[in-house]
Amino acid sequence: MKEKVILAYSGGLDTTAIIPWLKENYDYDVVCCCINCGQGEELDGLEERAKLSGASKLYIEDIIDEFCEDYIMPCVQAGAVYEHKYLLGTSMARPGIAKKLVEVARKEGAVAICHGATGKGNDQIRFELGIKALAPDLKVIAPWRNDKWNMDSREAEIEYCRAHGIDLPFSTDSSYSRDRNLWHISHEGLELEDPANEPNYDHLLVLGVSPEKAPDKAEYVTMTFEKGVPTSVNGEKMKVSDIIRKLNELGGRHGIGIVDIVENRVVGMKSRGVYETPGGTILMEAHDQLEELVLDRATMEVKKDMGNKLAQIVYEGKWFTPLREAIQAFVTSTQEYVTGEVKFKLYKGSIIKAGTTSPYSLYNESLASFTTGDLYDHHDAEGFITLFGLPLKVRAMKMQELEKNNK
Repeated sequence: MKEKVILAYSGGLDTTAIIPWLKENYDYDVVCCCINCGQGEELDGLEERAKLSGASKLYIEDIIDEFCEDYIMPCVQAGAVYEHKYLLGTSMARPGIAKKLVEVARKEGAVAICHGATGKGNDQIRFELGIKALAPDLKVIAPWRNDKWNMDSREAEIEYCRAHGIDLPFSTDSSYSRDRNLWHISHEGLELEDPANEPNYDHLLVLGVSPEKAPDKAEYVTMTFEKGVPTSVNGEKMKVSDIIRKLNELGGRHGIGIVDIVENRVVGMKSRGVYETPGGTILMEAHDQLEELVLDRATMEVKKDMGNKLAQIVYEGKWFTPLREAIQAFVTSTQEYVTGEVKFKLYKGSIIKAGTTSPYSLYNESLASFTTGDLYDHHDAEGFITLFGLPLKVRAMKMQELEKNNK
């Protein structure tokens, strides 16, 4: 019996070429594992393709609901956004994929896991940190960092496949490098490699349209939440994954959630990409609108810091760590009263508030209005400002004294 390796398999050219490469260089029995995070039609015809390429078996593991509930929602509740823009679509999926790869490896008695991530990107870190945390005894094979891997172009990979009896309809045409799941789709390459270039949105967009091509009429949307988790859209109760699907449809139609960013990768370089996250952008904005009513100032301040920290943790592939668990526990505690209804309009790439309500709202009209109510006396502010500004006044007095003495 040959030793087994689990290959994280997408069905694309890279992972197809890796199958005969693993057999040739390691003499492994190759078991392919494709993790379904909502990439849609990309899964069509995978089993036949894997077998034709020399794999002994293919697993297609559906983790869409787990992805939504265990990875996406903690980040939404935390308000985790990397470098103010990136909603972590690829980053959030990787720990779930690593976890499933390890489960399949244990089931098959494999000795190694192989991934097709390049040596320049973040995904190699995310996959391997997840595997190290969950299965430190398993070997990890990364062909793009291996001296035996000498294919440096699509043409070379196609030729390698053909030489090993794999003649599949892969194109040599250059296109964007994309990663898709239920939450988003990312685009890199072509004109995006130069930050001086404007993206060719007519060629690039997959999940929706640009704001210029969105309808001229706004569309109202109503959402409900219970303890920070979305429960319905426009009065229809749905599970989280179906809510994201619905919001993707609505957001895509109105040009929502298109982000052009130059981000700092973990490996040290800057990279430019365009992300489409229509439903995710709506979901995070709606959640934020509800939190504005419910959370007190001090909790919101700390939660903002924790959200930024969680974004960094997720981006760097450190999901399976005590720190992530601790931050998530804090965030979960803040969601106890994040319950209510959010209404907004979608129009030309914008999400416009149209009213938010919650039984736990801390907004008090008597306090907030310009008229004097029972709970607030304008005169009380004078003493508060005196004490609140005391350090500034004391320092200014000291500086005046020093200036006078130095004359």
